[in-house]
Amino acid sequence: MEMVIDGHNLIPHMPGINLSDVDDELRLIEQLQVYCRLTRHTVTVFFDRAPVWQARTQQFGRVRAHFVRVGMEADAAIIAYLKKLGKQAKNVIVVSSDRQIGVAARALHARVMLSAAFAEGWRNMIANEPETDPCDQPLSEEEVRYWEDIFNRGNLPEN
Repeated sequence: MEMVIDGHNLIPHMPGINLSDVDDELRLIEQLQVYCRLTRHTVTVFFDRAPVWQARTQQFGRVRAHFVRVGMEADAAIIAYLKKLGKQAKNVIVVSSDRQIGVAARALHARVMLSAAFAEGWRNMIANEPETDPCDQPLSEEEVRYWEDIFNRGNLPEN
């Protein structure tokens, strides 16, 4: 599933990020990377008002960020992106509370989720995420002795 996100529209709804932060876009991208890891979705996020020399598309793992140059709004870039997808737009969820984007996305058969709803789902998701990955747990003393024994002997024990 692909999520297409109006970045600056979502930021005010996300925990720990403010539009006035110098690194607000990067902080949203970091949260979206975690979202992608937990959901296996891909995200395409659009940010407007990028200076001409910083306008670009950049991949951050499963998150693709479009930094739209000053003079063009992210709204128009999102709509153009959906049009380019053609019939595949029906497989996309657009995250934005912008009415114009919602109307255009629905007309192109994409689904729409309000930014506040996405942020609420995100808060619930991270509240239920374990503090550490179970695979990252330290070995018990017994496991350490077992592996030390194997490495010291140079072969696996017989069962």
